[in-house]
Amino acid sequence: MIVRSFKDIENTDRHVKSASGTWESKRIVLAQEKVGFSLHETVLYAGTETSMWYANHIEAVLCVEGEAELTNDDTGETHWIAPGTMYLLNGHEKHTLRPKTDFRCVCVFNPPVTGREDHDENGVYPLLTEEG
Repeated sequence: MIVRSFKDIENTDRHVKSASGTWESKRIVLAQEKVGFSLHETVLYAGTETSMWYANHIEAVLCVEGEAELTNDDTGETHWIAPGTMYLLNGHEKHTLRPKTDFRCVCVFNPPVTGREDHDENGVYPLLTEEG
């Protein structure tokens, strides 16, 4: 059994800040736990824009605080995301999130991330694995 709090991982290597400066993420469950998914709390900052494309992962996102506009970049369809709203990127959709306020969400990735990922120039997380 693992018991861990977000406070436990604050300012550790599990507390990742994006190179773009638009978000930070506390990765509470990672690939090294070998449970088939990873679990994160992510904050995207108000007034920013982050384009993403999880070509190698499926992601579910549950908004717990704040509001943002989500655009499916493949179709142009937009959605307003507020607390209690979930979106699932089950088709590897290219998407852009535009937070109107600081936007805090809980994210689940499959396959799990290692904690070393950041978006590349296409918004993609590389498919990294843990040794052993």
